[in-house]
Amino acid sequence: MKIKKTVVAYSGGLDTSIIIKWIKDTYGCDVIAYCADLGQEEELKTVRKKALRTGASKAYVVDLKEEFVREYVFPMLRANAVYEGAYLMGTSIARPLIAKAQIDIARKEKADAVAHGATGKGNDQVRFELSYYALKPDIKVIAPWREWEFNSRESLINYAKKNKIPVPVTKKKPYSTDRNMFHISFEGGILEDPWAEPPEDMFVLSVSPEKAPAKATYIEIGYKDGNPVAINGTKLSPAKLLKRLNTIAGKNGIGRLDFVENRFVGMKSRGVYETPGGTVLQTAHRAIESITLDREVAHLRDSLIPRYAEMIYYGFWFSPEREALQRLIDEAQKGVTGTVRLKLYKGNCIVVGRKSPKSLYRADLATFEAEEVYDQKDAEGFINLNALRLKITSKIKNQKSKPRK
Repeated sequence: MKIKKTVVAYSGGLDTSIIIKWIKDTYGCDVIAYCADLGQEEELKTVRKKALRTGASKAYVVDLKEEFVREYVFPMLRANAVYEGAYLMGTSIARPLIAKAQIDIARKEKADAVAHGATGKGNDQVRFELSYYALKPDIKVIAPWREWEFNSRESLINYAKKNKIPVPVTKKKPYSTDRNMFHISFEGGILEDPWAEPPEDMFVLSVSPEKAPAKATYIEIGYKDGNPVAINGTKLSPAKLLKRLNTIAGKNGIGRLDFVENRFVGMKSRGVYETPGGTVLQTAHRAIESITLDREVAHLRDSLIPRYAEMIYYGFWFSPEREALQRLIDEAQKGVTGTVRLKLYKGNCIVVGRKSPKSLYRADLATFEAEEVYDQKDAEGFINLNALRLKITSKIKNQKSKPRK
């Protein structure tokens, strides 16, 4: 494959730290490094200098924080999406945006190829490449993990040392991390034993529930049409709101998950995640929906959550089916407006109140006290109609079970 110029998705981590030199040596092409700023904070302080020092002709660091939360995280949260009932998909949802900005740079620089550091065993290779091809069908893709001779993270570390390339992973802490504004993930190395408890000093965004404050923290989150817009009455931009919630929830030990998931490529994988602000928003969104969303609309949407979550986890963000389903979800979110009050305490996020100017909740209907808006006798006909098919089925069963004379 003849390549003249490549844009590399660069993070400064172990894999991408050696990719620039490897691509230059293997393909003899110009290499441009691109790093998406999704809120990984201190990890970006030296990334541009490092990329240039290791052989990149140019290095882009693109601030995508607000776009990430507004156009990717919030739509996913409007759908209440979780993968396999637990994972909030902080890594999955970041990949399509990283790929989109990478393709934008490839167009700008007239590059004929893009490259990523995802392994040949993981989900990310699929997510990146499906996004690339959806956005630019003629782009060439370099996936070093499917080509080079290295077969382990230890061999990468040795290569980096040999070529004097600084890397953040050591044999003392042999696990991989991925961080953005929504979460941080840990996998590999010492975490590959699903029986082994993660070391406490590994966690970044949260304290352990045991060390969280003994006094509960109360917060209120304001919603408009399915999106969180304020904390304790103060309106904030999407990224600032999530950042603030990460701090509050993290101090209260909220958002940790130790999970064995089914990868798209077919194997099981153990990951440990911290998603403090996202966990609070998932709980709060469910709460505001409980008083504003019609029953049948809510049940229909909930029946689609597993499929929607698979689309994101598998890498089909830019697919027509995800976009069509998103339109349905967003239409249903009109009117999901109001305020949720939560109590955060030692790893628990507890809903203690919800209110809305568009609430469907009627105290005069739900009350156990005397009222004049609901005739309880109407329930008898309702029950009889719903019981009709059950009665017929039961009679037929009884007839079949009777012994013949």
